[in-house]
Amino acid sequence: MNKRNIHTFVMRFLEAFDCTILEKTPTYVTAKLSPEADKEMTGRPYYWSFVERTGTAPETMTYKFVFDPEQLKAEAKPKAAAIAVKPSAATNSTSPGTTAGNAPSQPTLAQDSSSDSILGRYFGFVPTTVTARVPQDEVTFGSRRLEQIFGIVRARGRFVHLFEEPFPMGASMHHTLVYDTWFCVNYKVELACDRKRSEIHSLAIQLNNGEIREHFHKYLLTKSLSPKLPANSHILPDMISLPKAINALEMTLERKISAYNHSWADEANEQHRSEINRVEAYYNGLLLSVEPDKRNEIEAQCRNRLQEIDWQYKPRIVVSVINCGLFHLNSGRATRN
Repeated sequence: MNKRNIHTFVMRFLEAFDCTILEKTPTYVTAKLSPEADKEMTGRPYYWSFVERTGTAPETMTYKFVFDPEQLKAEAKPKAAAIAVKPSAATNSTSPGTTAGNAPSQPTLAQDSSSDSILGRYFGFVPTTVTARVPQDEVTFGSRRLEQIFGIVRARGRFVHLFEEPFPMGASMHHTLVYDTWFCVNYKVELACDRKRSEIHSLAIQLNNGEIREHFHKYLLTKSLSPKLPANSHILPDMISLPKAINALEMTLERKISAYNHSWADEANEQHRSEINRVEAYYNGLLLSVEPDKRNEIEAQCRNRLQEIDWQYKPRIVVSVINCGLFHLNSGRATRN
């Protein structure tokens, strides 16, 4: 991911969690976290348990997310130089106790009110104005904060339930839009040996008639989706259960993978056998000359090395689920009320 991709991704994350954007530049963004985002990102379980027990209004954290640390340092140098040349207050000829008109300065409200507080009575003047420090985190590729955001998105986005938004004139008061239900699963397929190739397959099945489509994620990108059920809409009842739908999608993916050219696996098997023969020849020769008390140690080393070779060279196909979801899409039909 480049800086532009990271910037777009983080902004979408903050908007999805209803965070308040206080300042936004190409270099950084300052945001006040929503309660939901604060619980996920700040690691303050005791604070949030206190808020939930007492029912007090929560005070969420404000963070500055930096996309380009080098550019931020370059922008900060002119500001630091301007502060360095600013005249100090000590050069003013006015004494601390008088104003420019030689009138004695009036005590501030903070000084008057401090005597009424507990800290004021025991410790004297207590400042009432507190300058909060805004934590600053880098969100570059590989940074701790960006990895945390990736983890939150993976955990929260494993399953979604969305509805297609109709066009403004898609349904009138006298017509009801009909929605089909699609169950989509995004699979990650890894063809692994000493080298690895990864693929993503987005398969979906319509739960009303069993139709299966490939590249469904690209199809969804053309739709406007919402978590709320639109007005004047009717969802057709499902004719296929989710266990049957999952089985149908897995069988479709299995047939698709079986049709691949698997010459890579034959080459990997040859390399795997060659490595095993080489290691066994080395340790068999070593066992002929080793002392009896060292024999068990050498055999354990040989077994460990053979297990490493199996993991590195033995060809395998690993299929995992990235995420899935139910999508109710406009079927293009409407019923009259």
